[in-house]
Amino acid sequence: MTTHRDPPVPGITAPHIPADDYRRAEATGAPVVIVVHADGRTGRPAREYLFPLAIAGAGILGVFGLIAAFLALLDFAVHTALTIGGAAGPIGIGGITLRLFRNTH
Repeated sequence: MTTHRDPPVPGITAPHIPADDYRRAEATGAPVVIVVHADGRTGRPAREYLFPLAIAGAGILGVFGLIAAFLALLDFAVHTALTIGGAAGPIGIGGITLRLFRNTH
């Protein structure tokens, strides 16, 4: 008997049967037994979840960076406004004077 072993391929119901084994089984009426080994795993492997999780993690880090940059820009704008307001003193329009900052002296 010929030893012929094809690796099991998913989606194929039976591997290839060598011609001499098939003819011998057909001539003698013996049954042809095909053994396909299953790996026993159910569900998806963990590596299929890794790529979407990596993309989601990168997106979250990008959003955190965007928020941090916005807050840094806002902090800089407030400090700039305080500096300009402190240096300018009171602002007057048409006889009405608005004092933005009080002097500590």
